[in-house]
This record gives sequence, C-alpha cells and structure tokens, in this order.
Amino acid sequence: MPSGSDITEEAVSGTSPDGPVPPAETGSRAAPRRPGRLRRTGALARREALRTGLAVVSGIALALAFPPYDLWPLSLVAVAALSLLTRGRTVRQGAWTGFAFGLPFFLILLKWLHVVGWDAVVGLSVAEALFVTLLGAALAGTSRLPAWPVWAACLWVAQEWARDRLPFGGFPWGRLAFANTGSPFTPLAALGGAPLVTFAVALTGALLAACAATLWGLREKGSLSRAVPALEAFGLAAAVTLAGAVVPVPTKADDTVDIAVVQGNVQQPGMDFLGRPMRILDNHATATEKLAADIKAGRAKKPDLVIWPENSSDLDPFQYPQAYDRIDEAVKSIGVPVLVGALVDHPTKKGYVFNEGIVWDPKKGPGASYTKQHPVPFGEYVPFREQLSKIITRFQRVPRDFYPGDHTGVLNVGPAKLGDVICFEVAYDEIVHDTVDAGARALVIQTNNATYGRTGQPEQQLAMSKLRAVEHGRAVVTAATSGISAVVAPDGKVTHQIPEFTQGVVSARIPLRDETTLADRVGAAPEWALAIVGLLSCAAAVVGGRRGRTKDEKGQQ
Repeated sequence: MPSGSDITEEAVSGTSPDGPVPPAETGSRAAPRRPGRLRRTGALARREALRTGLAVVSGIALALAFPPYDLWPLSLVAVAALSLLTRGRTVRQGAWTGFAFGLPFFLILLKWLHVVGWDAVVGLSVAEALFVTLLGAALAGTSRLPAWPVWAACLWVAQEWARDRLPFGGFPWGRLAFANTGSPFTPLAALGGAPLVTFAVALTGALLAACAATLWGLREKGSLSRAVPALEAFGLAAAVTLAGAVVPVPTKADDTVDIAVVQGNVQQPGMDFLGRPMRILDNHATATEKLAADIKAGRAKKPDLVIWPENSSDLDPFQYPQAYDRIDEAVKSIGVPVLVGALVDHPTKKGYVFNEGIVWDPKKGPGASYTKQHPVPFGEYVPFREQLSKIITRFQRVPRDFYPGDHTGVLNVGPAKLGDVICFEVAYDEIVHDTVDAGARALVIQTNNATYGRTGQPEQQLAMSKLRAVEHGRAVVTAATSGISAVVAPDGKVTHQIPEFTQGVVSARIPLRDETTLADRVGAAPEWALAIVGLLSCAAAVVGGRRGRTKDEKGQQ
C-alpha cells in the first residue's frame, strides 16, 4: 500500500492521467445523511406503539376502578402497569407514557361533563393529564433508585397534591383514594386521610410491579434464591393491603338526632334543569308538607331537623317575597328547623351571588348561614370573564359569578351542630377537615347534581362522602335536588338512599360524635411529608444520574 509521501501531484490537484476527477460529495462517506424528521418520527411511533397502547389500556382500567363501575382492584393493576411501562425508561419516554395513560383515564372519568360540551371533557382531561405526564417522567427517573416502589407511591401523592391545588384552586377528581371507598384500604383514611389511602394503593401496585419485573427477569436463568425478592415484594404488597383490617374505625355515638332529608326532584336533567321559576322550590316545599301531613296522621315520626339540598330554592328568598313565603310556609308546616339551600344576591357587589345553606327556623325565620368557600371555576364563576366570554360564548350561560365564603360551615340546626359542605367541596381535604376541626358533630353535603343526572357523577360524589365518613369518624348526610340523596354511617356504609330523579324523603337517626380521628389531628401533614419525599426522590435520581455520567467520562479519559 503506498504511503502518504507517494501521493502524486495529479492526485492532489484533482487530476489523473485520464482526465479530471469529479469532486467527491463532502462527507458522504464519513457521515451518512440523517433520515428526515418525518421518518424519525415514524420510527419512534412504531417503536413506542406497543408501550403506548398498553398505557392507554391501563388508563382505561384505572377509570373503571371508579364509580359507577366500582372495580377497585383495577386501581392496583393500573398503578402496577404504569410502573412497569416507565421502569428503566428515559424521563422523556416516561412523560409520554404518563400522558398516554392519563388522557384516556380522565376522558372516561370526566365524561359526565359532556352535558356542558365534549370540548369541556377534552379540555379538562388534557389539563389533568399533564399532571400524570409529570408523574410518568418522575416514575421513569426514579425507577433505578433502590426501594423504587416507595418513591413511586410518594410521587402519586405528590401528583394528587398538585392537582388538588393547581390551577384556580385545583380539581382533585380521580384520586386513587376515591376509587377505594369500599376496599381493604378504606380504613386507612382514619389514620392519614385520603393521601394515606392513595399512598397505600400506589405502594401496593408498585410492589406488585416489582414482583412481576423480578419474575420476568428469571424467565431464562431462574432459581429459587433469585425469586426471593419477588416473594418479598408480593408479601409486602399483601401486608399493605391487609393493614386496613387492623385500623380501628370509631363509630360510637355521643348522642343521636333524628333527621329528614328531602329530595324534591327536578323536571329534567341537563343544563336547563331549573325549568320555570319557583318550580324546584315548590317541589321541595310540597315534599316537606307531605311529610308534615304523614306526621300528623301518625304515619311518620317527627324529625328534629330537616335538610334540603343545594339550590332547593331557585330564587333568592330575600329578593323575591314569594320564595320567602313558600319556604316559610313549608318550614312552619313541619315545625322544626330546615337547612335550606339558596342562591343569594351579594348585598354590595352587583353580578355576584352567594351559594348558601341557611338555617330556617319555624318561629324566627332565616338565621345563620354558610357560604360555599370554593366555587367551581368555569362552572360557578368565570376567570378572566371579560376576555374569555368573547372567545367562548358558552360562558355567557354563567351570567353571575359566585362569591366565595370566608368561614367554615358549622351550623346549629335544631339540637345538632352540623358541618355544612356544599357540592364539590367534599373533594377538597382542607375544607372538610376544617369543618370537623371547628366542631361539626356530623357532616351535611348539600349538592345539586341535576345537571349531571344519570352520567355517573352523582355516584362519584357519593363515594367521596363515604371516604370522608371514615376519615373523620362522622355520619355524612348527602342531600341532592335530584339524587343521589343518602345517609352514610361513620364506618362508610350507606344506610339510606333515594334513587336519582325520584321525589322522596329519607328519615334516619344519625350519630353525633365529638371524638376526632388521628387523621383529624394530623391534618395535611402526611400529604406534605409524602409529597416532599417524592420530590426528593426525583432530586436523588438527578444527582445519581450526573454522578454516573461523571464516572463514565473519567473512565474514558
């Protein structure tokens, strides 16, 4: 082979004895042309298709764990699947897997919003799925750490912590705890509230994933000793699942009270459930008067108090005398205090209303009240109304903004000190906790689900009431205009219930309790602690990754 010194002048000048040599393509041999972006995207899609499809199926499985389907074991399967699909992946790959998991989950869970519009379903689902996208990225990043199932469970709590607060006060629908209101994990709510239930469910699912991953690794070179970690993971998962069985759920009553819950019903579900003015108010007043007639005839026992639902008065009784008189007439007929739900105009801010529960006495008339503290954004008030209403004309159907209250809903209704929580507020830990902490001996959830009748939303909300009963050791009474009205015992069992779109009255004796649970005493501390541990695990993964790259670079030098 000729050496470099043998290169002729002709070769250098690009000529040859036979003529000029055509110039070679610059870098054609040293660096092959990279495939186009479209081709690379297609290759990536084909490579990730199976994993993405499994993530979609897993997200659907998680949705089926929630009411109205109530297949709670699927919550464990879904968590395990997401853990396996993100294990050992890059952060970017984990993020995509998380989004592919989260979007179908929320689309099915929140499909009841189609009453407002399918664009609302998709928009909210995408927004909520972004939190699961971050979860998927974090799961991938921490999957190489020792004891990764623990960090995975903490990250689930951190994701729910964020969704509970951001944006516009958050939207905590779809928490793992709300799919496990009748499972072996439910009693754990009495120790650490909904966050502890979520942690236990997520830890169990992640441990099952660790067990499956270990067994899969033994498919070629299996031995009994190498199967020990799988057995340990399965044993820990079983122990966490059964831990709730040893948690005491206090139910002993310090006192009792006889109540009647009136479900007046509406004429039709959907956005136009109100019908003509005074119709819904008249339904509830008439049902109350029927109860009064049954009491007078000896067919029913007289209650100590009566509970009407949210929006049971469709007109402001302080602005419309006919509404005031109709309520007063019904209350006097029953002869006991009635907790009335009504929209009341703000006294000084035009265009604002209060969503209130008002204690109406048969002798004194209206008295103490509670105003909903957490109005629903885009449902009960429109952020950036002036700008958004020009773009989305549907917001004009929310003509007035609800003004938030500034105190808890502890009210003396006859002989009982009740904690009033209005509609979606039952999903927010801090509102319910503060109400019990202020002295509520039982909880009342005044709600109006007529917009979302027969969509699964009432069942999802009732499940939250069941969890709150165990969490705080309180009886929970749900009063709904069109259903589902129900009475939940402190152990989370539904004792009385009225079907949807049925006018009726539930009469029950409920326990009043003063003792608080450990969850009441520790408050949000478990949630903050678990969320912080999850974030610290992400930091540890980042630091560990940098150290690994530094060692590789030193080894190459």
